[in-house]
Amino acid sequence: MDANTFIEFLANLPDYRQQIVHTRYIPPQGALPGSLDRPLSPRLKALLDLRGMSSLYSHQVEAIDAVFCGKHVMVATPSASGKTLCYQVATLEAVLNDRDSCSIYLFPTKALAQDQLRSLRELACPEILSERDIATFDGDTPQSERSRIKKHARVVMTNPDMLHFGILPNHKSWSRLFRNLKYVVIDEAHVYRGVFGSHVANILRRLRRICALYGTCPQFICASATIANPGEHAARLIGLPFVSIVTSGSPQGEKYFSLWNPPFIDKARSARRSPNSEAAFLLSQLIRHDVRSLVFARTRKLTELIYIYAREQLPHSLACLINPYRAGYLPEERREIERKFFSGELLGLVATTALELGINIGDLEATILTGYPGSIASAWQQAGRSGRSAESSLSFLIAQDNPLDQYIMRHPDFFFSKNFDNVLINPDNPYIRNPHLLCAAWEKPLGPGDEQFFGESEQVLATLEDEGMLRKRREKWYPSFPLTYPAQDVNIRATRESYSIIDASRSCLLEKVEASVAFSQIHPGAIYLHQGESYIVTDLDLSRRTALARPSPTDYYTQSMELTDIGIVHPDREKICHSVKVYYGDVEVTNHVISFKKKRQLSEEVIGEEALDLPPQTFPTKALWFDLPQKAVDRITVAGLDYHGGLHACEHAAIGILPLFALCDRNDIGGVSTPFHPDTGRAQIFIYDAHPGGIGIAEKGFEEVIDIWQTTLGVIRECPCTNGCPSCVQSPKCGNNNQPLDKKAAVIILEELMS
Repeated sequence: MDANTFIEFLANLPDYRQQIVHTRYIPPQGALPGSLDRPLSPRLKALLDLRGMSSLYSHQVEAIDAVFCGKHVMVATPSASGKTLCYQVATLEAVLNDRDSCSIYLFPTKALAQDQLRSLRELACPEILSERDIATFDGDTPQSERSRIKKHARVVMTNPDMLHFGILPNHKSWSRLFRNLKYVVIDEAHVYRGVFGSHVANILRRLRRICALYGTCPQFICASATIANPGEHAARLIGLPFVSIVTSGSPQGEKYFSLWNPPFIDKARSARRSPNSEAAFLLSQLIRHDVRSLVFARTRKLTELIYIYAREQLPHSLACLINPYRAGYLPEERREIERKFFSGELLGLVATTALELGINIGDLEATILTGYPGSIASAWQQAGRSGRSAESSLSFLIAQDNPLDQYIMRHPDFFFSKNFDNVLINPDNPYIRNPHLLCAAWEKPLGPGDEQFFGESEQVLATLEDEGMLRKRREKWYPSFPLTYPAQDVNIRATRESYSIIDASRSCLLEKVEASVAFSQIHPGAIYLHQGESYIVTDLDLSRRTALARPSPTDYYTQSMELTDIGIVHPDREKICHSVKVYYGDVEVTNHVISFKKKRQLSEEVIGEEALDLPPQTFPTKALWFDLPQKAVDRITVAGLDYHGGLHACEHAAIGILPLFALCDRNDIGGVSTPFHPDTGRAQIFIYDAHPGGIGIAEKGFEEVIDIWQTTLGVIRECPCTNGCPSCVQSPKCGNNNQPLDKKAAVIILEELMS
């Protein structure tokens, strides 16, 4: 594909409306080879030569040298830079030097584990390892194979979920592996952030503890997309010091990266065409030009919608060449889609971030990002799925109608030159750590010496004893219910339990959703999309955590609305910024889903709204909040503007901008604004972590609050709308239907905050 020619083709279409606001040409980069300090074993060197890998890149050499020196290593270089070979070489060298050595490879998805299984077998079999020496162990592994893997596998590829509830609780049956464990590989380490990453950090501490029980202290090798704090993140994830390798010596093909802003449909209100429609249009054009393409969508629902839109724009002969792909599908469905796409039977795929990771998709030529994915690292990771190695490629970033995406459209240099983001985790979050302490006690009674893994936890253990979860005997802590399997009750991808969606027409499970989003996604009347088919939710059983849904072809989708209240529990820190007090501490948030809207597909027209009768949900978390300058109140009063509307607009815009400063999704944070808060007696704006216990996002916002104010002011000032729009101060999740909002008052408030 000639990427530049395709961009010109789009710009010459009759309906083109200047959507391409910027195209950045990224020139190719030549390879930078290196030489190891210590030569590899002759057998491994000969094998690499045979596979065409005789020359290692500089970052691979640096990583392998550090591993051979006994260090824990984090390799954080771009997509397709050859990070996999760093840990494969270390693993195979260990096998040649010690026939009993074993390794665990940890991947965040089953698809990635399957891909790496193929990769290692192609490299090492049969010269160094037999195919039976390498195995995946996950929920899809047949029961008949599991005993053999435990007894004989040298390299076990698994995921955090299976390590958590399948391997660690049954460590006695894995004793051979733990007694000989040389390396633990953590691939795609940047994925382990937020709630998920905090869970995984505790699982890895449990892993280190079990290894110590069997007399081993394995080395950890982490691989990650480029992030701002690779060494710090690895250290917090594992609990050990790390060496970071961040400069890549791999070749890169040329890439054209276009920023695509949907056109206005109502310029007076700055309302833009749906980014989902734009993504479907671009995908259909790429498919018509026989370009292998991958579209990334932010949510499961949008994955299905974009697929439906694109399918309708293509003739049947081409529509059958595209497919949706996301979490929630049954394992056999995912494996079949993967097989078809990797083999070339499918020409296009619409996926969630399940395919963002380092899966070798082959000759993929184009990627489409539907909305900024929340971090620079994820954006480049997704774009890097196309044009792997030295091939030419094309990527589009389609802006959503929100402050963050529109800021990037107006400031392309920010996107292309910005330093990468910080990954945030909080392993000490009690809502995450405490359940893992119960799991650890079940695996081996907790006692003296365990502080090296979990920190000082005597008080926490005493609290768990008071709650009846642990019992103390002879300076050790045991589970109060020794026959209960605590790991099966801990959902590591969330902080709360999940809900099951049942197809009432066939009495079968469709999929599961996290409890934190259940009320907003599977409330009665909600339209739920699965494999391109729409279902209407007829009943939500709160006690059984199940939703009944029936197939229901519709031309609309649903969007829930919710109200939020916040109470201050305890301020932990405060500081003065430009004569304004800023606070950080513990709060309690109450969310109440009150209604939902029906929106027409493609046009986004609101065709109805219905009230809901659901209970409020309350949880403790962390927040930042700040006072408001009196001078801003005076100026707004003199100008006859709406002070409450200005606060509300500031809150929306600041929440939209915070992901620029913390590696998070817009849905990971929430906000509340009020002209009078009962806990302080003053006007306040709050920004909080939308997960129980907090995961560090609000704390990062507290540290960067002046830059957040400055950037938010720039976003609102630069937006061409008159009274406020989704690109600056409106929020699609606002429970008050974006009322009141006052853009001019918001500018005054931010000017005074910065004065």
